Amino acid sequence: MPDITKKWLRIIGIGEDGWDDLAADSKELLYEAEIVFGGERHLKMIPEDWEGERIVWPSPIRDAVTKIVSWRPAESGSGKIVAVMASGDPLCYGIAAKLLRHLPIEEIWIKPALTTFSLICSRVGWSLPDVETLTIHGRPVEMLHPFVQPGAKLLVLNKDEGSPKQTAKLLTARGFGKSRITVLEHLGGSKERQFSGKADSWTHPEGATLNAMALECIPESNATILSRIPGLPDEAFFHDGQLTKREIRAVSLSRLMPVVDQVLWDVGAGCGSVAIEWMRTSPRCRAVAIEKSKSRLKLIKQNSQELGVPMLQIISGSAPEVLGDLPAPDAVFIGGGLSSGNLLETCWNALKPGGRLVANAVTLEGEQKLLQWQNENTGKSGASGDLTRLSISRAEKIGKFQGWKEMRSVVQLTIIKGY
Repeated sequence: MPDITKKWLRIIGIGEDGWDDLAADSKELLYEAEIVFGGERHLKMIPEDWEGERIVWPSPIRDAVTKIVSWRPAESGSGKIVAVMASGDPLCYGIAAKLLRHLPIEEIWIKPALTTFSLICSRVGWSLPDVETLTIHGRPVEMLHPFVQPGAKLLVLNKDEGSPKQTAKLLTARGFGKSRITVLEHLGGSKERQFSGKADSWTHPEGATLNAMALECIPESNATILSRIPGLPDEAFFHDGQLTKREIRAVSLSRLMPVVDQVLWDVGAGCGSVAIEWMRTSPRCRAVAIEKSKSRLKLIKQNSQELGVPMLQIISGSAPEVLGDLPAPDAVFIGGGLSSGNLLETCWNALKPGGRLVANAVTLEGEQKLLQWQNENTGKSGASGDLTRLSISRAEKIGKFQGWKEMRSVVQLTIIKGY
């Protein structure tokens, strides 16, 4: 058993019924604290005989994180014992995850309550490892799009009482109107309530602000089914012709190798197809789409909403001029504009060790640039890479018959930066 006396910060998960449901050791930890942070509802649960300082979460929440970190004994020398009250499991989309970005676990004692996800499963009879767990609390409802798949079971933490109706509209628009939505309010408390219905006939009035959903996704014959594996149909995107075609896009993303918590630069993004598909592979993949055309910036925004990655960062401007202030990339895709000054050099220098750079060219001048770059940089400081020529033909009608129509060939440079 760890020595709790060495833990100056205690994060206590609390259920819907509050103080009465807390275990004796959790109550003891709160009584030992000199300062307690929590929501107004949580702080009111603490008995009146506790004499410490109660602080309601400020907005934005990062101000509270900064304040808590400032009380760290190593920083302040005060040696205060601080407690944080949080709903359910503080590490499940909760405050503990934020604090652990600034403090080591050796200084924190976390006492979780049951997660909302576990409680939902116990009510609807689903196995937790067999479902996707998501949140739209403080996030756009469009984040659900990549997970709406035939037969998928989704557990969702909601923003407010309007979330079920918004979800019903989204599912119906996608052709998943027969999907079953179960709303669960005040889970684990005396006011717990549950109601269900189909997305295309959702008529329930808005209920409690504190609610979550279980979604069983059922497609109709007109359903739009879009895989999270890269290579979406070209028709899935709004575009003006400036689009990395489906087959080339799938190969490009396989070389870029999407990895959770990594950042992609999509330079000269066009309609944003590569950045969007990068982010669809995992909600933890991040991307920046850089585009100078005002009309295409609108297309990127529209596509990011429709395809479920509304958190895509969109930058207006020309590369390499606008690249300086962006987060360092783990991968870079250049779909055009290779003749723009020192674009390749700038992206390569910004790339993290172990990062991947993929650049496509369709002109002879672009090919020459890639060949020169490969010759000058492969093998230098452990860098490795290759050139590939990609040729795709699609069958099209020729009168009563079909024939092959060859698409413009693409020369692709892939190079991995050494450590």
